[in-house]
This record gives sequence, structure tokens and C-alpha cells, in this order.
Amino acid sequence: MLMRFRLHAGYGGTHAAYWAAYAAANTFASAFLLDRGYTNSQIGLILATANLIAICMQPLLADLADRSQKVSLIGMTQLANTFIGILLLLCLFIPKACLALSVIYVMLLAWQMALRPLFNSLSSRLEESGYKINFGATRSMGSLSFAIVCGVLGGLSEKFGTQVFPITGEIFLLLLMMVLFFLNRTYHRACGQRTLGGVGYANVEGEKEIDLLTFIRRNRLFLLVNVGGAGIFFSNTMTSNFMLQIVESIGGTSGDMGTSFALMAFLEMPPLIFFEKIHQRISNRILLEFGAVCFAIKIVLLFFARSVPMLHAAQCFQLTSFGIFLPAMVSFIDETMEKGERVKGQALYTMMMTLASIFASLVGGFVLEYQGVSAMLLVCVGVMVVGAVLFIMAVRWMEGSVKARGE
Repeated sequence: MLMRFRLHAGYGGTHAAYWAAYAAANTFASAFLLDRGYTNSQIGLILATANLIAICMQPLLADLADRSQKVSLIGMTQLANTFIGILLLLCLFIPKACLALSVIYVMLLAWQMALRPLFNSLSSRLEESGYKINFGATRSMGSLSFAIVCGVLGGLSEKFGTQVFPITGEIFLLLLMMVLFFLNRTYHRACGQRTLGGVGYANVEGEKEIDLLTFIRRNRLFLLVNVGGAGIFFSNTMTSNFMLQIVESIGGTSGDMGTSFALMAFLEMPPLIFFEKIHQRISNRILLEFGAVCFAIKIVLLFFARSVPMLHAAQCFQLTSFGIFLPAMVSFIDETMEKGERVKGQALYTMMMTLASIFASLVGGFVLEYQGVSAMLLVCVGVMVVGAVLFIMAVRWMEGSVKARGE
């Protein structure tokens, strides 16, 4: 019992430190780069390039983590975080927009985003010790730390400037390295106490590996689900990436932006923690449809917000949109995919959402630069409504197809 608690504490601490560092470097990227003299369109280009590189890095890192005999998964994340720490340190010494800062920040964001699947998959590696890991509860520690850091950094940046972002990132990266060190020791102790009996990463008997193109041909409705989901995340990502500009357009400050992000992160915690109980009573299809509608309501309310309190009211829909949508989508994929296709299903979902982030960063930056905040939010509303409608229809069609296949 004590060993299981230590594994959960270590893994929860890993998420907490990672998401705190992510908040400092990634969430406040727009504020940091604006202060360095970048335009909105240049910021959009930097964010889009980082997402594109992350798409290429994620499968390579995942494959390396599975195949490497010399470097463990925890060791690999420690090496990557050392590199991220060096990049953050360099940001402190470049005061103005230049090619060097652009390249450094692109690589910084790309590496942070590329590591996310590794931290998620770490739960499976820890379970090789014989102890079940509650992913939702441990992941909620990341939301908690993200909320606190966003709330604090918004106010600190007003008093001490944007230098607080890379400094805070460095502090939490050091904390992350320490947590990973102790988690690695705990994991090996747990493995020493239990006989694993061959638990590992091999495919379950009967599963058959297929390539991504074959998977898409066999699951065209699932591709349609992801296209609709990409529309939803396009709008959600655009408003998140350029939240500072939205807040400033209605008279707010970077402190108000930090409060807004903190509110969102706090609200997504309860659904993550209690999703298993919610899912026992409500199907994934209904949860996904409900989440998609709440996403749309949130974006529409952001469009009509004319004050900071109205913006915060719109963000309250994070509880029933992202907080419900994310775990329901993961569960929906596992529920509807055949054995041997689930990993590909998760991979396609991640890839489509990352592609949506790329286009959201590019389009959002240029529309903001030449047409302003209102035009950007109008684009968000249009894409969101189309994406939500397509997503809801595709989820219903796919559920019907799965039921027909099972009969």
C-alpha cells in the first residue's frame, strides 16, 4: 500500500512539475514574445512551427523509448528536460526579437510538446511494477499546478516583467528532474518486491499490427470524427494561444489572463478525477456530444464578452467542455476500436489535434495582425460550430456502425 502511494505521489509530482514548467514557457509564450518585439503574425508562425516539429518528434521519441536498451523512459525524459533547461536559460540573455531567439523558442516549445505523450505513457511503464496507476487522479495534479502557476505568474509579470517566465520554468524543470530521480528509485524498488511474470509492452495475443493508412481506410468514420474534433480544437487553441490579446482588447491585463487560465485549469480537475464514476452512468457518446456543445457555447460567449468578468464567465464552461471531452474521447477510442487498432486510434487523434493547433496558430496570428481580435473570434465561432456539428454527427454514425458490426 505504501509503495503504491509512493508511485502515485511520484507520478503526480511529475505531472505537477511538467505542467508548471509548461505554463511558464508555453502558455505565456505570446506575452513573452510580444514583450521581445514580435508581431502577432510572427508569434503565430513560431507556435505553428513548434507544433509541426513536435508532430515529427513524438513518434520518433515514442519508438526510441520502446526500443532503447541503454536509456530508460525516465532517463530519456531527464535528458530532454536538461536540453529544455538550457534553451530556457538562453532566453534570459536575448532581450529583443531576432533569428536566434526565434529558433531557440521554437525548439523549446517543440520539445515540451513532444514530451507530453512520454509522460502520459509513463503510467504504463510504472504499472510494470505490478501496481495499478490511477491516471486521472495523477494527471489532475498537473491541472492543479498549472492553475496555481498561471494565477501567480500573471500578477508577477506585471510587477517584474516577462523575465519571470523563463526563471519560473527553470525552477520547475529542476524540480521535475528531482521528482523523476526519486520516482525512478521507487519504481525499481517496487519491481524488486514483485514478480512481474512477463508484463511488458508486447502486443496482447491476437492483436495484429497495421500501418496508419490501412487503419484510416478501415475506419473512415473515425477519421470524420477527428476532422470534426480538429475544428473544435482549432478554435479552442486559437483562443488559448492569443488569450492575452483577447483580454487586453476588453481592458484586461496579463494578470487577468493568468487568472483566466488558472480558472480553466481548476475547473477541469473534477471531471478528470471522477470520470470513471461519471462514465458508469453516462455513455461516451452523450459525454462527447455534451462536451462539443459546451465548447461551442464557450467560444460564442468569448466572442460576445465585453469585460473581464464576462470572459471569466465564458471560461467556466471549461468544466463541461475540455474537462469532459478529453477523458471521454480517450475512453471512446478504446471502446470502439478493435484490438490492435487502439494505439493507432490514439495516435491519429493526437496527430489531428496537433495539426489543428498548427493551423490555429498560423491563421490566428495573421487574422489578429491584419483584422483584429473581433475578426479572429468570429473565425473561431464559425469553425467551432461547423466542427461541433460534424463531430456530433460522426460520433453517432460511428457508434451505430460499431453496434451493427457487433450484431
